[in-house]
Amino acid sequence: MKTQTTLAAAALLLGTAMSPALAQEKIKLGVIVTLSGPGAALGQQVRDGFALAVKDLGGKMGGRDVEVVAVDDELKPDVAVTKVKGLLERDKVDFVVGPIFSNILQAIHRPVTESKVFLISPNAGPSTFAGKDCNPFFYVTSYQNDQVHEILGKVAQDRGYKRMYLMVPNYQAGKDSVAGFKLDYKGEIVEESYMPLNTLDFQPELSKISSQKPDALFTFMPGGLGVNLVKQYKQAGLTDSIPVLSAFTVDESTLPAQQDAAVGMFGGANWAPNLDNPQNKKFVAAYEAAYNGVPGTYAFQAYDAAMLIDSAVKGVKGDLTNKDAVAAALKKADFTSLRGSFKFNTNGYPIQDFYLTKVAKRPDGKFQTEIVQKVFENYGDRYAKDCKAAN
Repeated sequence: MKTQTTLAAAALLLGTAMSPALAQEKIKLGVIVTLSGPGAALGQQVRDGFALAVKDLGGKMGGRDVEVVAVDDELKPDVAVTKVKGLLERDKVDFVVGPIFSNILQAIHRPVTESKVFLISPNAGPSTFAGKDCNPFFYVTSYQNDQVHEILGKVAQDRGYKRMYLMVPNYQAGKDSVAGFKLDYKGEIVEESYMPLNTLDFQPELSKISSQKPDALFTFMPGGLGVNLVKQYKQAGLTDSIPVLSAFTVDESTLPAQQDAAVGMFGGANWAPNLDNPQNKKFVAAYEAAYNGVPGTYAFQAYDAAMLIDSAVKGVKGDLTNKDAVAAALKKADFTSLRGSFKFNTNGYPIQDFYLTKVAKRPDGKFQTEIVQKVFENYGDRYAKDCKAAN
């Protein structure tokens, strides 16, 4: 009885009055990301950014202890479904956080949301669930996928680039990136090249770029594709003559391998390590101290995902039994995002600012993306108008 009284008093002091039984139960959080293979660096950033947030919260959310279970989806949809069912049925998690890749999200979305467990995506934001198939159990702390590519199309148009060369991987995300780029870009596209996902040698393509002399190159080449492309682009002597506007090609996950070859290349993002606000400066310093690397969008979006969940748990005073109340608390997003301005649209995807970024080498020898200009302000995705879910 004495222990229960103490817990209840502590909860009241925290402003989160709850029953002693609730206070003693741990909140279980399942993190499902890619932790092996070519995409492992991205998943590790999500895992580490989320862990840093939980540490900053003192291992508690809304006065309740937190237990985090992290699993590797191996970038295989069937494996992801098996792993997420384990989180739901064996571990009985209250929230699922993940994944990195949209094809994995499409595989796990239904098992999680149909179990009436909240799914918080710290990266993948496909259009599939942004419109008529939006769901009150699904929230995104990153962006709707098209928006990052839209940034580069708008920049190309605003800078007066009349002739663009487009080069992307030959799969759905590559085709989507081209569609996003074309939303604002109205100039001539001299080439629209779709490369095999296992491409290692870009020399034939670089020869075509050199001969056609476009005003700029737009490319979406994630992971190892981007590492090879950037190095070969520099070796071909194209960096200084034909600017690169890229999405998910030069960022903090690839820069440790690309290094000087990436300096000066442009990207699009909703954040950068040098974003000037107090909470972000604190986060970047803490992340670098803890993990000896520069955080990317994957890490910051995961940090925000943890803070979002914490805000919801506080909003319902630690009682997660009323799902409608939890959904309302999540939708309110009552926390301070590392990006500054942030709120949810009707579809559970963010309304936020977007930036053009540029790769720079810091005085300490590390590489990071840095903000050049704001491209979109308080920008919501174009699919939200079709979302009718009361989320």
